[in-house]
Amino acid sequence: MEYVSTRGGAGAVDFEGALFSGYAPDGGLFMPQRIPWLERDTLRRWSRLPYQELVKELCFLFITAELVPRSTLNDLIDRAFSRFRHKDVVHLSRLKDGLNVLELWHGVTYAFKDLSLSCTGQFLQYFLEKKKQHVTILVGTSGDTGSSAIESVRGQKNMDIFVVLPKGFCTQIQELQMTTVIEDNIHVFAAHGNSDEIDEPIKELFADVDFARKYNLMSLNSVNWSRIMVQIAHHFYAYFQCAPSLDTTPLPMVEIVVPTGGGGNITAGCIAQKMGLPIQLVAVVNSNDIIHRTVQHGDFSLSESVKATLASAMDIQEPYNMERILWLLLGSDGRLTKMLMERFSVSKSLKLPEDLRRKLSETLRSCSASDEDIVRAMQRCWEENRYLLCPHSAVAVHYHYSQPDGMPRCCLAPASAAKFQDALLRAGLVPQLPPEITALTAMETRSTPLERGQDWAQALREQIEAMARRRRIAGQGVTQT
Repeated sequence: MEYVSTRGGAGAVDFEGALFSGYAPDGGLFMPQRIPWLERDTLRRWSRLPYQELVKELCFLFITAELVPRSTLNDLIDRAFSRFRHKDVVHLSRLKDGLNVLELWHGVTYAFKDLSLSCTGQFLQYFLEKKKQHVTILVGTSGDTGSSAIESVRGQKNMDIFVVLPKGFCTQIQELQMTTVIEDNIHVFAAHGNSDEIDEPIKELFADVDFARKYNLMSLNSVNWSRIMVQIAHHFYAYFQCAPSLDTTPLPMVEIVVPTGGGGNITAGCIAQKMGLPIQLVAVVNSNDIIHRTVQHGDFSLSESVKATLASAMDIQEPYNMERILWLLLGSDGRLTKMLMERFSVSKSLKLPEDLRRKLSETLRSCSASDEDIVRAMQRCWEENRYLLCPHSAVAVHYHYSQPDGMPRCCLAPASAAKFQDALLRAGLVPQLPPEITALTAMETRSTPLERGQDWAQALREQIEAMARRRRIAGQGVTQT
């Protein structure tokens, strides 16, 4: 299994190469050269597996045994999920009126990103220990990515992580989950800007090829293929939990409703479709609706500004994983994908060719939800089920409530309601806080401010250089690659 760039201008790499690269050298994103097709017998066998075993089966399709022996891969995944609070790792809640909510948030930070990042952290450490090397991880976060990434690498001598959060655009709990981790290898920056603005200095540092190579920069945002790979399991597990039977011909369809920001989870769903899973995908967004406009009208263009919403982790204008979806729909045509993405990069506006728009609308349905829609979904779900939704999960449940009964449906729930007290209070609901979250407010915090008008890229550059100097002085027995 080799990986190629969506823009066709970089050589093929193995899983290790894709894991450590983030963006491909030509600016594209890595994707498998070949998407494996699963026969009905394989789907039947997998349908009996618990989630953890399903992740192992999927990862083994995309990581060769020569790179990571099967027994080692199994151990790494077991270790990744060892800190999850639910015995099944994820859990399906079956509620009234056919509402199925797949809880993906039973990890350390109460967010779905714990699932993929805990595995990715283990994969990184495995390769780094073998080679006695060190990497510098650079991450921008709109909410949950930062804390999940921090937890996946905290205390590891082979990795330093630099996380940039948008001050005031995360919830207090999300911010505290990052700033209260006081470890030598954790470096948190609070930038006075929005989610898209914090991406700019990060892109600038990755674009500085000499700097990126010298300090071995890598990303743990969902540009990283490893995260997409693990997230494919959500869709298989949701299907197996909600499909009425796998004994019919053709296999029954299940609708998977995916709260969508940067587009990593919906990309994983598109790959699951390509593997033969009979699912209908629905990308649900908040008022930052570029994906909805693209699916409905082929209008892949930025709005004037990012709108702050209750579903803050989805307040994203540039869903970079759309590039992967377009590449899939274009039949892996890197040249055409490159042309379209470069056109978008220049003008921040792209009208999809009609045949591509048609393929996209056949692959995805879409829906957008206002803050009022989110609040109403949270209220109704509580009134009917005594079940609290986070505002991101509520975007998916809003879609469910707006649709007539049809095929079985599963709404993915990316985060615990406990992380979003303000949204709950706005809906007139009472937050239920676990002790781990309550304890955050009394803990010591540490972060570095990035002010408006400051050169954020230069500030990050200086901090990374200072970290490297400290490592040299400390004389640790690990080298930069």
